[in-house]
Amino acid sequence: MAGAALGAGLLAVAATLSIGLAAVGGAAVTAQRAAGAADAAALAAADAASGAVFAADDPCALAARVAAASGAGVTRCALAGLVATVQVQAAYAGLAAVSRARAGPPEER
Repeated sequence: MAGAALGAGLLAVAATLSIGLAAVGGAAVTAQRAAGAADAAALAAADAASGAVFAADDPCALAARVAAASGAGVTRCALAGLVATVQVQAAYAGLAAVSRARAGPPEER
């Protein structure tokens, strides 16, 4: 009887750890997805602002479309000349992963 209780306890601990690790893994994947979406959206907006890529929309609208294709939403987009700064948000299990990226020509020294 004691062996059965010990086995059940070990099984409960293993199940709890597995669920916790799956949640942490999912959150890490979502954070990386948000970072990639922010990078891509900022690059798209900067390219549209510079004329390197033709876009019928304004650069921030293009950034929103690119972020949406990656499963994220743009929460902030700002253009300063040819430099685009974009902030995106992606959701996982009711939590939000937020990432920011900036793209544009290199700074002159």
